[in-house]
Amino acid sequence: VDSMFCFDFRRCFTIFLPFAELFEKKNYELRIAGGAVRDLLSGIKPEDVDFATTATPAEMKEMFTSAGVRLINNKGEKHGTITARLHEQNFEITTLRIDVVTDGRHAEVEFTTDWEKDAERRDLTVNSMFLGLDGMLYDFFDGYEDLKNKKIRFVGQASERIQEDYLRILRYFRFYGRIAEKPGDHEPSTLQAIKENAKGLAGISGERIWVELKKILLGNHVNHLVRLMYELDVAQYIGLPLNGNLEEFDRVTKNVQNLSPKPMTVLTSLLKTKDDILSLDLRLKISKEEKNQGLFLVKHRQDLTKAVGPEPLKPYQDFIMDSREANTNSRICELLKYQGEEDLLREMQQWTLPSFPVSGHDLRKLGVSSGKEIGTALQQLREEWKKSGYHMDKEELLSCLKKL
Repeated sequence: VDSMFCFDFRRCFTIFLPFAELFEKKNYELRIAGGAVRDLLSGIKPEDVDFATTATPAEMKEMFTSAGVRLINNKGEKHGTITARLHEQNFEITTLRIDVVTDGRHAEVEFTTDWEKDAERRDLTVNSMFLGLDGMLYDFFDGYEDLKNKKIRFVGQASERIQEDYLRILRYFRFYGRIAEKPGDHEPSTLQAIKENAKGLAGISGERIWVELKKILLGNHVNHLVRLMYELDVAQYIGLPLNGNLEEFDRVTKNVQNLSPKPMTVLTSLLKTKDDILSLDLRLKISKEEKNQGLFLVKHRQDLTKAVGPEPLKPYQDFIMDSREANTNSRICELLKYQGEEDLLREMQQWTLPSFPVSGHDLRKLGVSSGKEIGTALQQLREEWKKSGYHMDKEELLSCLKKL
């Protein structure tokens, strides 16, 4: 590997060496595969490191069992993946394979010892590389060149790769937002292939779509990519409304820059009504909290805004104090991001929810005995406390009671 992307192979791979020695003793080849290679070459520490090998699952199981290495589960075994635990870490090792039959969602695989054949079945060139533990890069489709040039391309023919798994359309958008330097740098043939195959996304589960869409929403060039989804007829098959509010989406994506919004906060700007949220939920099976966050934003994004005067945050604080839900504070912070109120967001994040200083016991000491009277008095004192910006203490409030 040349020195454009520098990293210390020896330091990175020390933890894998005992692992690699097991394969070497049996004359099985072992290399780091896919996304971890892409990240390492970009100078990024990978979240997960997956391996590819010429050993079959049966051969790996025998080898690990003999060496006393713990195997985690066998869910991926029929697709060639074995999960082993070494040094308190899980490692996925997958036998080289080719896709024999695909239906756009699932594939029947056949094991192989041909590294190029395995690379050929992967989605994008930047994800199709292998890295030996000696630092040797195995790159059959110019993925390294594309990575250096910040270019996203499918391996081989775009239509063929997409038809093997239609989710690859969204993976293309996701990695474009992660790697490409500028919007609009697409090969026309790739966009045409996406448009011609967009309908295939209708058969992909909502859960899988939502995983990819969330990453797109938090990546670069999100305005460009979402508009492209509409232009290429992708949007309608992934739960986005046909008449999405692209102007609001553009405005809000500018607002939330550098504010670490939740994906649902960004996506809600595209949605106009409560029904849009419910339709989205039906298609994507979003979590209950994501659904409630979207409904909250749709309902309050226009009417809950900062106050004019010395206490601009007070309407938001009042809303939280009046709410009986535990996560209202979090929803208000997302609303402030949505509205682009960076200073107020910082202030809200430092604000501690105050505790109402008066109790029914305090009122009984003053001779208020009726439960109904106590309830009424507490509510009146709460209103006074709210007006004071939650600054009045117990003595001030109790003395205030005599005037009410």
